[in-house]
Amino acid sequence: SVIFLFAYGGPSHVDLIDYKPALEKWHGKSIPVFDKADAFNKTTKDTAMKSPYRFERHGKSGLYISELFPQIATCADHLCILNSLHCESNNHAPALFQMNTGFILAGRPSMGSWVTYGLGSESDSLPAFVVMWDHRGGPIGGAQNWTSGFLPAAYQGTLLRSNGTPILNLLRPGDLSHKQQRRALDVLGWLNERHRDSRPGDSELEARISSYELAFRMQMQAPQVVDVSQETREVQELYGMNDPVTAGFGRQCLLARRLVEAGVPWVTVVMENPYVSGIPMPKWGVYNWDSHAVNCHLFKDAEVRFPIYDQVITAMVEDLYARGLDRRVLLVVTGEFGRTPRITVRPGTQTKVDQPGRDHWPSAMSMLVAGGGMQTGQVIGATNTRGEEPVQRPLTPNDLWASVYKHLGINPEHTFPDLSGRPMPILPFGEAIRELDPVS
Repeated sequence: SVIFLFAYGGPSHVDLIDYKPALEKWHGKSIPVFDKADAFNKTTKDTAMKSPYRFERHGKSGLYISELFPQIATCADHLCILNSLHCESNNHAPALFQMNTGFILAGRPSMGSWVTYGLGSESDSLPAFVVMWDHRGGPIGGAQNWTSGFLPAAYQGTLLRSNGTPILNLLRPGDLSHKQQRRALDVLGWLNERHRDSRPGDSELEARISSYELAFRMQMQAPQVVDVSQETREVQELYGMNDPVTAGFGRQCLLARRLVEAGVPWVTVVMENPYVSGIPMPKWGVYNWDSHAVNCHLFKDAEVRFPIYDQVITAMVEDLYARGLDRRVLLVVTGEFGRTPRITVRPGTQTKVDQPGRDHWPSAMSMLVAGGGMQTGQVIGATNTRGEEPVQRPLTPNDLWASVYKHLGINPEHTFPDLSGRPMPILPFGEAIRELDPVS
């Protein structure tokens, strides 16, 4: 199984897990590379900015991790850091599509759809591909990020609510018996089949019909799986569910663990703004990791936001290893691109080097991987001294997904006819990362 924690908006690699001490000597100075760099927005300055956060080595592996992640740092030997990633687009929507589907264009099947189409699921009483996102709104592109594309519609992601009851209208009305419901569904199935027979090849209709039976089976298992109150108090506190600030994201991640434990092969959690009802959003904050100076104060925001992710992601890593799930559950944590190693200064703003934000930067980004039986306690690849571009083992998101497919037993070069009948590969490019090969 795969748990994909997706930090929508683009985290700053040079402030988190890509240590760049050379930026200190460049701080406040012009970086020549930006004279021709294609950042998302044209800026009035190309001023370098060091990270204000201290980095230290951690674990036997000696991984450099920022002080923003003190708890994640304790899991250093369970992590693999990919520091040489780069993607194809500096715009959110196509970068989101590439990270979720392997293509920058909309309409391609998502990773979770390919996995569930190719491998099925251990459970026939739960959705095979589950998506959870912040209850105030999803990422740019919405359902295009978890679409089944030209695969049958039954393989698209199923949304579970992150606030309140995860699945609406699941429980059977009290005045309806199991036998009565079964008879009603049999009649409905007969009517639906007659309707379908006159419309062959309509996968959306097929998916809608099958959803009735899936919902019927879910009534038996899903309520138990999504009930995180069945966990011990210690586990709930580990995920921060005793604190209203961490409870929202913590509940999502604990639910993700329970789902994969029950046989769900793919769960995506969109890591947006973790604030919950009753906790006011600071005026500099945004609902994602898009840390421009014009709409958020990167480092003030980090002081509030990062401790939440630090605790809950650490809880998930520790929990997977404690339960012996680390060999069969892969955890991937990433955004759609990185951020510039200089400040964002736009026309009409008075942003100073000590009041910064960072712009979109597809030329360099980082990723965390844990579990899945893969080799951890290592760093793969490196960027140049200022964190601008890969200089050692350049990788793309597609290389990571090729590795995931390989270890799940899926050939990423396999083709499938799209809606016009053209053979389309699972991934347009990408080569499995040999350094991640599972330990025998």
